[in-house]
Amino acid sequence: MRAPNANWPENVYSALWRLKRNRAAPQEEYCELCGAAIAAAHRHLWRVSNRRTACACDACAMRFANVVDGHFKLIPRDPESIPGFQMSDAQWESLALPINLTFFYHDSAAGKMTAMYPSPAGATESLLPMAKWEALAEENPRLALIKPDVEALLVNRLVNTREYFIAPIDVCYELAGLVRAHWRGLSGGEKVWDEVEGFFGRLRARADCSTAEVRGA
Repeated sequence: MRAPNANWPENVYSALWRLKRNRAAPQEEYCELCGAAIAAAHRHLWRVSNRRTACACDACAMRFANVVDGHFKLIPRDPESIPGFQMSDAQWESLALPINLTFFYHDSAAGKMTAMYPSPAGATESLLPMAKWEALAEENPRLALIKPDVEALLVNRLVNTREYFIAPIDVCYELAGLVRAHWRGLSGGEKVWDEVEGFFGRLRARADCSTAEVRGA
């Protein structure tokens, strides 16, 4: 039998103190490619094969800035609002979505346009007949410039809202995660809709800032 450590009380208390200190300290984030510590505001890459984001330091992120076909793609930073977007109520209702929020993006792995909507289970895929997307694209030429995998058409038609954005894909999944985290009961509860309203308030501000920067350039 191993002899007991004479200093075991001190060792136990030290271990408990370190555990408490580590739990209290803010969690650091690391680049998922090289392991370097990164700031809270950092770039994201998109894993094409499994539709997941990866955190990246600036050096690693820039390696994928111009990648068209590859396992990783750099996700853009800025959203863009589309005030003149054309989508009738009939077109929207024909999609038969259970919630008046969705995002559309080209999934390279699946080789098709994909429609996703936030739900209590997270981002949920909806069947999207290509004819419906092609009709939207014909009426809205901006859709032809959406970058595959990393950008999406984000639609907000809650209550009387009619908003359309070209949004980074990680922002779209952030919305889905927010809905999943705050949904309560059958209708979601007041908290989740307050959170969604706050999300779109921040998104509008970011879109306005990026537009102002382009005009000032």
